[in-house]
Formats: sequence, C-alpha cells, structure tokens
Amino acid sequence: MADLSTLVGRDVWGSKCMTYGTWTAGAVTTGEINTKLHRCEMLLLQPNSNTSPAVQCNLTTALPAAGSSIGIAITSNVDGYWLAIGDSFA
Repeated sequence: MADLSTLVGRDVWGSKCMTYGTWTAGAVTTGEINTKLHRCEMLLLQPNSNTSPAVQCNLTTALPAAGSSIGIAITSNVDGYWLAIGDSFA
C-alpha cells in the first residue's frame, strides 16, 4: 500500500509519544499512515471539513500494532488529519 501521510509534528504526553499529521488520498481507497512510532496503540482519523458525513475512514490494521505503518481504508478523494499515540518514536 502507498504511504498517504505527511508528518506535521510530535510530542510526549507523560509516558506516551504522540505524532500527528495529514493524509492525502487522491483517487485511492486504501493506503498507510506512517506514524513514525515504534508501537502504535491508538490512531484517530478525521476527514477534512470539505467532506460529506457519508465519508468513511477505517483502520485495516488491528491495534496495538508493532511498527509505524498502519493501514487505512477511506472513501476516494478524501483528505484528512491523523493523530497517533504509542510507546516511543521509531
């Protein structure tokens, strides 16, 4: 799958590491978010404000997941924002 993500920033919250960014899908309906985390425990997906409420964004990788690439399934031409929480930066 293609990497759809762009890392915008990262931070530490107590004992957890957090990364966040955007994704751009274009015409594809599946891809990966590269969280840049060693182990991703939570991933939040938010379509941008230009999308209809019928738009779907789903994870295709079960969490927690080792590694930084988390699969997602989305409606085509939907861009959005993501926030990932995990144990440490990769």
